[in-house]
Order: sequence, then structure tokens, then C-alpha cells
Amino acid sequence: MRTLTVSLTPKQAARLQDAVEGGGYASNSEIVREALRLWEQREELRALELAHLKRAYEEGMASGEGQDVDRTVFLRTLKADRAARG
Repeated sequence: MRTLTVSLTPKQAARLQDAVEGGGYASNSEIVREALRLWEQREELRALELAHLKRAYEEGMASGEGQDVDRTVFLRTLKADRAARG
């Protein structure tokens, strides 16, 4: 494994120490590795969401020209549909 130097605030360092002393983790390194795994998962999810948005945009653009909608009529229709469903 590669060793890195990381700067933490005193509060962050204390939280790491508390987690290790409390038995939740075996070492500071274990905490950092878990944090990195969570960060990687979040980044993968963001990439998937971005790809989904790009596809939706492309599908929308390919669906043709948009049309003007009267918002009062649109909202009235939505409310009527909702009322009909109960």
C-alpha cells in the first residue's frame, strides 16, 4: 500500500481517534479507506445520473418541436385528474 500524508482539522482528527478508540474501526487508515469507498460509490452514482439526464435530454430533443401550453388550463387539468383519482 502507498502511504499518503493528509491534513485534517483538529475536529476531524479527534473524530477519527474517537472512532478507533470506541472500537468502531481498527485504525485511522480503515476509516479513510471506507470514506474513499463511499466517495467512489457516490461518484459512480453521479455518473449514472448524468448519463440518464443526457439520454433524457437527447430523447426530448429528438421528439420534435415543443408546444406552448396555457399554464392555467394545464394546472386545472392536473387538479381535475388528481380529484378524479381521489
